[in-house]
Amino acid sequence: MALIRVPQSWQLPERDVTSEAAFFNRRRFLKTLIGAGVGGSIAGLWGCQAQSVEGEEPLLGTSPLQGAPNPAFLDAGSDRPLTNEMLAATYNNFYEYGGSKHIWQSAQALPTEDWKVEVTGLVNNPRTFDLDDLQKTFPLEERVYRFRCVEAWAMVVPWIGFPMNALIAAVDPTPQAKFVRFTSFYDPQVTKGPGLHSRFLPWPYTEGLRIEEMANELAFFAVGIYGHTLPKQHGAPIRAVLPWKYGFKGAKSIVSIEFTDTQPATYWNTISSSEYKFDANVEPQVPHPRWSQAKERLIGSGSEFSWEERSTLLYNGYEEYVAALYA
Repeated sequence: MALIRVPQSWQLPERDVTSEAAFFNRRRFLKTLIGAGVGGSIAGLWGCQAQSVEGEEPLLGTSPLQGAPNPAFLDAGSDRPLTNEMLAATYNNFYEYGGSKHIWQSAQALPTEDWKVEVTGLVNNPRTFDLDDLQKTFPLEERVYRFRCVEAWAMVVPWIGFPMNALIAAVDPTPQAKFVRFTSFYDPQVTKGPGLHSRFLPWPYTEGLRIEEMANELAFFAVGIYGHTLPKQHGAPIRAVLPWKYGFKGAKSIVSIEFTDTQPATYWNTISSSEYKFDANVEPQVPHPRWSQAKERLIGSGSEFSWEERSTLLYNGYEEYVAALYA
């Protein structure tokens, strides 16, 4: 039975104000990559401004999808309402399909029919799941999680999916398995984001965890959002959700999961290990080399260019669940 927790002190409103300049500094990293020879094709890769589209509606999922509400994860804080669904659907990072936040149109090129997820490596029961297998093998539930980007913006999102530890139990890793690698869909004829074909960028997109992190009760595979199947711009048909880490750790459109005995190379950590750590935990006292992480901007809380700033919470407010992993 899920444990119903009393709201914690981190759920109280926080209203401190700081400069907005740090929020936009990630764009400067572009100049470094261009200087290294990546080229102008990735110009604008780290733009953080929302873009509006007149007369067009984003796809919000192909069919309804329900999960049993998990009472332990239904309240992301009394001061943080759910992010508007339309805004969440049109403000996305998915660099395989473009460098701005407005990639929902180009992401519709992602082919999700007959999707397979291969689970291999150091496991006793290697499996290949299709979407029907995933939904029948693992009972779906709904969880409301905070979402924190390394670019210092934040959302609150209702995901539908299943805990990663359920998949661990199904495939039974061997004692030698210490890490897990997630690999995203890649096809140069489909994924045509900025710089995709550059030899300087380590496509396909990969991410990784220590196996203890994957086994944590917060770690989640999402197949739906806002009561329907996962839209393509959110990483359909299955993505990783790790609410105590920065959003780039949540691999989208996963096609393979491999258990290994060595730490896997990951996309952003390979590009710049000094700026994007393998752990990538939300830690307000640990700044990104080019901006502070002490504050965050809550998407949807006000107008497009005056989103409310809040103090960043250690592990994004999930300290009670994960602090022991890093003791």
